[in-house]
Amino acid sequence: MIRLLLKNNMVVGLSSFILFIALAGILAPWIAPYDPYESNILMKFAPYSAEHWFGTDHLGRDIFSRLIYGIRPTLFLSVLTMLATIGLGAVMGLLSGYFRGIIDEVIMRVVDMMLSFPSQIMIFAVIALLGVDVQNIIIANVLIKWAWYARMIRTNVMKYRDKNFILYSRCIGSTERFIMIRHLLPSISSEMAVLASLDVGWTIINISTLSFLGLGIQAPLPEWGAMLNEAKNVLTVNPIQMLVPGIAIVVLVSAFNLLGDAIRDALDPKEVQE
Repeated sequence: MIRLLLKNNMVVGLSSFILFIALAGILAPWIAPYDPYESNILMKFAPYSAEHWFGTDHLGRDIFSRLIYGIRPTLFLSVLTMLATIGLGAVMGLLSGYFRGIIDEVIMRVVDMMLSFPSQIMIFAVIALLGVDVQNIIIANVLIKWAWYARMIRTNVMKYRDKNFILYSRCIGSTERFIMIRHLLPSISSEMAVLASLDVGWTIINISTLSFLGLGIQAPLPEWGAMLNEAKNVLTVNPIQMLVPGIAIVVLVSAFNLLGDAIRDALDPKEVQE
């Protein structure tokens, strides 16, 4: 699978771009020219310049520095949320698709119940119940989204559970755990990679939306959604302040969506045969 992905220029290019963004977030203390929390009211709404590449906000803070530091909560929290979500969904999907019977019925009825509610309304309800906190944001997203992953992974598991290599493994006495981890999980890894890459963009938008609404990461922590929340208060005075974090969110989400499409095309059996 990795060999096929490396042959696709789009996958390599988009992956390199996302890794570059992640590296910039990790090295933010060395890349950012200013302290993202340092205020200078005399420099508020400063225009783009060599000193302040993206200008300053309503408190005179350097927007470029805050943008670089904002990569950490925006991107890393989204990736952490996605990993937790797909981990729980993979476990439930594997158990449901492989064992079937009563286990499948119980898990799928829970999935049906979770999917019957609008996701955003449920996230708001969970945050209202648990409180506004970074940890609670992750919990809310995982609790709402795992059911969708479980259903998709269950479908993929059912395509492989009766294949000859699985039947042979049962005949020679392999344990159920061994079959699921060593045979089924690698077989559905390509589908999981596509789902995960597409879903990171959704998670970024979701976390940024919560921060924009004041239900997520709170100021003065530099996070792109929180930066939009601060910028909306001065929209009529300095509308340019919203452009930088807004464009950053659009570009990063688009990169993950395009990466998901590129991975799907690279692993498409028809494309592979050609």
